[in-house]
Amino acid sequence: MESNKIRQAFLDFFESKGHVIVPSAPMVVKGDPTLMFTNAGMNQFKDIFLGNAPRKYPRAADTQKCLRVSGKHNDLEEVGHDTYHHTMFEMLGNWSYGDYFKKEAIEWAWELLHDVYKLPAERMYATVFEGSEEDGVPFDQEAYDYWKQFLPEDHIIRGNKHDNFWEMGETGPCGPCSEIHFDLRDEAEVALKPGREMVNASHPQVIEIWNLVFMQFNRKANGSLEELPARNVDTGMGFERLCMILQGKKSNYDTDVFQPTIGRIAAMSGKKYGEDAKADVAMRVIADHLRAIAFSIADGQLPSNVKAGYVIRRILRRAVRYGYTYLGFTEPTLCKLVPGLVEQMGGQFPELKAQQGLIEKVIEEEESSFLRTLATGINLLDGVIERTKKEGREFISGRDAFELYDTFGFPIDLTELIAREQGVGVDLAAFEKELQAQKERSRNAAAVDTDDWVELIPIKESVFTGYDTLTEKVRIARYRRVTSKGKTSYQLVFDRTPFYGNSGGQIGDIGFIESANERIPVVATEKENGLIIHIVGELPENPAAEFTAKVDPEKRQAAANNHTATHLMHEALRKVLGSHVEQKGSMVTPEILRFDFSHFQKVTPEELREVERLVNRAVRANYPLEENREATKEEAEKCGAMMLFGEKYGDKVRMVRFGSSVELCGGTHTSATGNIGFFKILSESAISAGVRRIEAVTGEQAEKIIYAAEDTMRNVAEYLNNPQVVQAVKKMLESNETLSKEVEAMRREQVAQWADKIIASTPERLGMQIFATQTDRRPDFVKDLAYNLRQRSSKLVFVVGSVWEGKPTLTIMLGDEVTTQGVNAGAVVREAAKLMQGGGGGQNFFATAGGKNPDGLQAAIDKAVELIKAQLK
Repeated sequence: MESNKIRQAFLDFFESKGHVIVPSAPMVVKGDPTLMFTNAGMNQFKDIFLGNAPRKYPRAADTQKCLRVSGKHNDLEEVGHDTYHHTMFEMLGNWSYGDYFKKEAIEWAWELLHDVYKLPAERMYATVFEGSEEDGVPFDQEAYDYWKQFLPEDHIIRGNKHDNFWEMGETGPCGPCSEIHFDLRDEAEVALKPGREMVNASHPQVIEIWNLVFMQFNRKANGSLEELPARNVDTGMGFERLCMILQGKKSNYDTDVFQPTIGRIAAMSGKKYGEDAKADVAMRVIADHLRAIAFSIADGQLPSNVKAGYVIRRILRRAVRYGYTYLGFTEPTLCKLVPGLVEQMGGQFPELKAQQGLIEKVIEEEESSFLRTLATGINLLDGVIERTKKEGREFISGRDAFELYDTFGFPIDLTELIAREQGVGVDLAAFEKELQAQKERSRNAAAVDTDDWVELIPIKESVFTGYDTLTEKVRIARYRRVTSKGKTSYQLVFDRTPFYGNSGGQIGDIGFIESANERIPVVATEKENGLIIHIVGELPENPAAEFTAKVDPEKRQAAANNHTATHLMHEALRKVLGSHVEQKGSMVTPEILRFDFSHFQKVTPEELREVERLVNRAVRANYPLEENREATKEEAEKCGAMMLFGEKYGDKVRMVRFGSSVELCGGTHTSATGNIGFFKILSESAISAGVRRIEAVTGEQAEKIIYAAEDTMRNVAEYLNNPQVVQAVKKMLESNETLSKEVEAMRREQVAQWADKIIASTPERLGMQIFATQTDRRPDFVKDLAYNLRQRSSKLVFVVGSVWEGKPTLTIMLGDEVTTQGVNAGAVVREAAKLMQGGGGGQNFFATAGGKNPDGLQAAIDKAVELIKAQLK
């Protein structure tokens, strides 16, 4: 069965069982500080399981894009080396929210696998939870009895807490689970050892394919369990593993999920898949990683050096490195595989097709950059290996290996490979020690101690009233203490709140809450798992009292103005640059707005001016805010509302309109565009391949920019003593140009005169004209002198050190008769520069080096002359 049909059969089956088929959530998680990426099918339903959001339907099913490369689910180093680990994978799942439980979950799993997919019963095994005295959870007799209806008892295995008690994290929803395993081994192997002895024993052909989680507990911060308000079912089946079984393969990579991509990689490399083990691993790594990278970019996460962006960059660089080392890919290659992936998966996931151009451009730029890094790293590593050998050591030190890895992004396994080829090893134990020390520093810097919630009023979700009011009577529904970096704060959740929580790029509100006895500042407002969380420095004396919550009106208005201006600018950019412009990120604060968007070249000053003009025209038009807080997605689409890829929209959406600008947005906005006052762009720049960034200001902040510019022009006019600033500056530049030409002519004359004296006064020794000295001349003067002398003498040995602005520079120039005898200026300067704590390089006839220690300059000059003489004897 072809993979697309396998997926569809799953969805059709559960739709026939009354499940709502929901689309996959974005792989990049927003609004949840505990997750960077969706790593399980249940992530998008987490708020329902936690009781923070009402259920929209009693049962659902989908295929979910997942990524597991960080945290406890980190399989990255196994990917490509075995048959079944992946970074990005699909999780087929079905859910019940307080509806059906163990009986139906097990019956339907059996019906689908055995009756629909026709998997043989004798090759299937089920595990059930053996129980835990520590947690007070008994053996799962209920699940065991249901499985006895379908499987013999020797195919039902009792599993421990590690394998058969599923937990979302250190805290949160959890419960016993029942795994379904399948034995793929050949008959001869099965005869030697029964499958039940191989379950959860890490055998690559006796694998878990489906996990049925019976979610009935909540793990608290103190480790105890409490019953959830409703019993839920959360199942997850590995799509790639299912395809392997149904297509009769022994590896996920041999299925039609990966083989089309692997075939293209093989053709591009000129190698045949299956002939060379290392090349095969490289092809599998690239085929796997390509999916993770492409889907992440499509969902709005670009490679970067922080958080989720760093994870994607790391995956991409791992793929590039394998291609570079084992397949000979020295030019961008992954980007050329994107069209095939889009053709294969774009039907189920239309975001791939919509974002194809951006995906290709970003990957190409990242590949080019890292290939340059690899070339630089190899040069640095060559120097480390040379030094290691000279010092008589057999191993590159852990510190050197870690510096290559940490500072220059050079992978440790590539360091090992190249070092081994040159006859030295790497002190991996010391490297790991350095790596763990860095991780410990990072953990300590980010350590946060969070208490359990203290619940005062049961609520399903935070009611936000801030669209209509900045003041509200509230009660604290729950609170908890948080300690970070030695500072304690408290997080409060109200039954209702006018405070906007940080989300959608807009910073959260500040303000205060007050009662008859006290007034407590709210220093920040965040949004987490559907709850609006207010950060305060102290807990109220009586948390159960009624409070008045007040948002800072000036900060709110300024942020609202900037948010509305962002919408107007988005529309203006699409008009000026084209409809390919799409939002790729934003930040809105009371002081400034920042907008990232897709565009493949620098925006010209004329285009920026036109964008400003269009936005300010909309400001002057004073368009009123028109909003529909209960629009359906279909209604929004008919109105032409902008919808962002990577955003998960609910059944009901808030549609915001100002004139012809229509977007889906949950943020706060001004009541009319005239309140913005004035819009001014501060800067435009590139932040990654195919993505540009504009920073701008409005209102009072824009006024300040204009006033500052006026003050600057006035000061320049006064300094030039001429109100016609442009003409005065032009005249001054013309005068400077004339003076510069005169100075350059004088400098050339000085160089020629000095060269005449050197040639006349430097005798030949050992068949050379050696000129070695120190000078206080600028390095560029010394360079010009060196080239002038080389034209006059083929026997030249020019070794001159100069100190300029406190920094020593060593310059070496050699004539043709010297270089033909094997003397290399670059090699000489690298060795000599060590005496002034520096380094450098160049060509065989000309090289320079800089240093940190001017006192070592003369020793460096002497060393250079000594090395040159030694090679000419």
